[in-house]
Amino acid sequence: MTFEDLWLLAVLAPLYAVWVVLWIALPRWRRRRGLDAAIRFSTLRQAGRVRAPFTLVLRRAVRTLRLLAIALLVLAMARPQTGRKLTQVSSEGIDIVLVMDTSGSMQALDLDADRPIQRRRNRLAVAKDVVREFVEGRPHDLLALVVFGDEAFTQCPLTLDHAVLLDLLESVEVGVAGDRTAIGSAIGTAVKRLRQSKAKSKVVVLLTDGRSNAGTLAPATAAELARTHGVKIYAIGAGARGRAPFLVDSVFGTRIVYQDVEIDEAQLRSIAETTGGAYYRAEDRDGLLEIYREIDRLERTEITTQSYVEYDDRYPWFVLASLGFLLLEVTLLGTRLRALP
Repeated sequence: MTFEDLWLLAVLAPLYAVWVVLWIALPRWRRRRGLDAAIRFSTLRQAGRVRAPFTLVLRRAVRTLRLLAIALLVLAMARPQTGRKLTQVSSEGIDIVLVMDTSGSMQALDLDADRPIQRRRNRLAVAKDVVREFVEGRPHDLLALVVFGDEAFTQCPLTLDHAVLLDLLESVEVGVAGDRTAIGSAIGTAVKRLRQSKAKSKVVVLLTDGRSNAGTLAPATAAELARTHGVKIYAIGAGARGRAPFLVDSVFGTRIVYQDVEIDEAQLRSIAETTGGAYYRAEDRDGLLEIYREIDRLERTEITTQSYVEYDDRYPWFVLASLGFLLLEVTLLGTRLRALP
């Protein structure tokens, strides 16, 4: 509930409070000063032992109805209203396909380098954590998820139900699509998802940590296909430079080995430039997080919000309630609760 003339309520409320204080305190002050009409007696000692009748107590309670009646009139003068707000959100959305490498090299433990090596997460786990934040920051865009290894497949089609996408993202594991890296196939699958899109902007965010060594579609050909369909590719190479630690099982238990993992940055940069996108290199989690945030800033959705509010005046109900309380007071005080002059 709102008040149309809230300023009037701000003026009348203090005046009402002063009136209530005077209404209660003034009769007591007059009695103490002996200003009320009285009959003189030699002593009131016996009268003090007389208990006040129930009608006297009830009369005082009934007279407080006047306080409530005046309070309701004050509220009515401020024009109380109730209403409902209708909001229409229209946006020229951006359709985004998140493409994630799940090949065997994504088991490397180099993106969590600030942690003890026993507590580090692999590259895929770190990437999933960052992508989750990216998805949660784009509630008005259609998003899809493509994963790839030896082959590429759609884990989640374009959807506004991001809760479902995040659930499917959580289930992605290293090796789910094979241990090699089919970058061309991944781009081709993503472009297929965006081919029929009517969005003003179509974007692929490709994350990989290796070089293309699988698939039947060459990355350069896939990039040309993306450009033909107006798809922009942001390519991200994830992984520290040099040798990366891996956990491997041996006859002596789990141990850590270091392997060279090379990212074909020239190829990824060429793919991005062909489509009008950009290439980034992430060497740790903070770097990866900042890259996704930068892409988020570059590809923003323009949202227009229109709000409509419909109000109904409710002051008649307050006036009727006030009159009802006044009528009740007059009626009750005209019966056994009446006070004689």
